[in-house]
Amino acid sequence: MTTPASAPDHESTAAPVEPHRVLVLNSGSSSVKYQLLDMRDRSRLASGLVERIGEETSRLVHTPLTGGEPRERTGRIADHDAALKAAAEELTADGLGLDSPELAAIGHRVVHGGLRFTAPTVITDEVLKEIERLVPVAPLHNPANITGIRTAQALRPDLPQVAVFDTAFHTTMPEAAARYAIDVETADAHRIRRYGFHGTSHAYVSRRTAELLGKAPEDVNVIVLHLGNGASASAVAGGRCVETSMGLTPLEGLVMGTRSGDIDPAVTFHLKRVAGMSADEIDVLLNKRSGLVGLCGDNDMREIRRRIDEGDEQAALAFDIYIHRLKKYIGAYAAVLGRVDAVAFTAGVGENSAPVREAAIAGLEEFGLAVDAGLNAVRSGEPRLISPEYARVAVAVVPTDEELEIADQTFALVAPDAVRVDN
Repeated sequence: MTTPASAPDHESTAAPVEPHRVLVLNSGSSSVKYQLLDMRDRSRLASGLVERIGEETSRLVHTPLTGGEPRERTGRIADHDAALKAAAEELTADGLGLDSPELAAIGHRVVHGGLRFTAPTVITDEVLKEIERLVPVAPLHNPANITGIRTAQALRPDLPQVAVFDTAFHTTMPEAAARYAIDVETADAHRIRRYGFHGTSHAYVSRRTAELLGKAPEDVNVIVLHLGNGASASAVAGGRCVETSMGLTPLEGLVMGTRSGDIDPAVTFHLKRVAGMSADEIDVLLNKRSGLVGLCGDNDMREIRRRIDEGDEQAALAFDIYIHRLKKYIGAYAAVLGRVDAVAFTAGVGENSAPVREAAIAGLEEFGLAVDAGLNAVRSGEPRLISPEYARVAVAVVPTDEELEIADQTFALVAPDAVRVDN
């Protein structure tokens, strides 16, 4: 009904709503993940995934977390611009449109920030140029992140856009840990050093582990094992990363789903000279045809464990190699830290594979580590201890929440004085 012209003015003078929502975007080469959060209580309002962008089989799945069944649409979504517009339409259908005055900022996951970006950063033209300059050291990730940023800027040019960098948490590493032992001038000219990745996960999980122990982060030393299809370890001393397994790229370190992890660099020369492989072919081998899939043909830990139970020796060997590398890093990082208060497992494999957790800790009793079989077998979405009470070092399972970490960092930057009520 139309309001009469003589209606009292006070009806339209309600106090303006303080912006309190953050949209988190994770733009991949052919996908966009998104979540919308209410930062007053850090609750999720909606989430979604657009995948296979540019293909005829594109798919968007949108989940209104405030109630209702997931909605799905299929058919070609041409590019990231179309993907974000489709996501915006789904949010609008829930009454959560991107034109809402309640939206405070858009937070973007950016994989590589080099040494310049050590904290969340409001994106300006100069910041975007620097992210572009880092493309040579993150050719698979930064271009997609940039595309997502530009598309979001076009949708809401008036809104703060914040970059949260995977590498930022690891910039506290001492030079002794970050430097490779190669010619310094060559390294500096081409930005060759250990940067580390999965930083938002390592930051979130190390802090949540401290909370689980009832201590402040600055009082706790934690080894974080982020075990998904991509996998990385970090040594966190008093809330600061002092060592991490991934290096110049996400290839170094642990055995992963399709990546080799640590390997003698001379293997690449050997493959070029003896097998006649090109640099691109070696890149594909080490990044996409190695790790668990290279060892046994599967990169799903559930399938590998099923095959082991059926007596598959190749699957058993792949599992043993995976665990052997994990143990090496736990031992190495215990030495780096000097004192370990907890080992925390996170991400898809770390949170859900009891056999991996059990095998990784088995035999480390002299380090003060042990796993309680009953506690380890419990499936839960909550942070929990799986070590027996007598263990000197806590072993924890802490579900990661990279989107919440990005939202927290984004909102703290754009609304530092906002009042929040934690869940």
